[in-house]
Amino acid sequence: MNMPLLLASQSESRRRLLADAAVPFETVNAGVDEDAVKASLVAEGLGARDLADALAEWKARRPSMRQTDALVLGCDQTLELDDGGSGGSLIDKVETRAEAAALLARMSGRTHKLHSAAVIMQAGQAQWRQIESVTLQMRPLSAAFIDHYLDLDWDQCRWCVGCYRIEGPGAQLFSRISGSLFAVQGLPLLPLLDYLRVRSILPA
Repeated sequence: MNMPLLLASQSESRRRLLADAAVPFETVNAGVDEDAVKASLVAEGLGARDLADALAEWKARRPSMRQTDALVLGCDQTLELDDGGSGGSLIDKVETRAEAAALLARMSGRTHKLHSAAVIMQAGQAQWRQIESVTLQMRPLSAAFIDHYLDLDWDQCRWCVGCYRIEGPGAQLFSRISGSLFAVQGLPLLPLLDYLRVRSILPA
């Protein structure tokens, strides 16, 4: 019998990507205080790319130790806004619509980079990991457009880092995207599918 794949994420987008790709999986609670873990890792000086990777591993570790006969997939995304200096500013999820409007105004007309990480663990040991980075150019946004956009999608985009769903009205925010749209939606999907074929979870 093939080893089961468990997704340690409640993300609707990630569940949809796997389901649409005909990947057999079940969801499981990661059992991690993500905010506390993230704060600790940031305090250690991790950059945005390494932070995404570390958080993805943290999310997969505990479930993989509870269900040692399964492969557990942990995922995370981080976003850094180009400030024109030596490095980007890490962007966190917002809590209110006013914060969302302020963030979109700050990102307007600027480039940011999104890092999408996935780690598969078994019995507490990492078996596979992948990070895909995507560069997104946001077009200049008027205050009126930002208000209109949040009217359209606030209930959904409020849960997304950067306050956009590229598969929804968030597509209207951008003039150029360089990289995988699957990664923007939450998964480095094509490398993941390759690994699942190696593990015979998918037919080759």
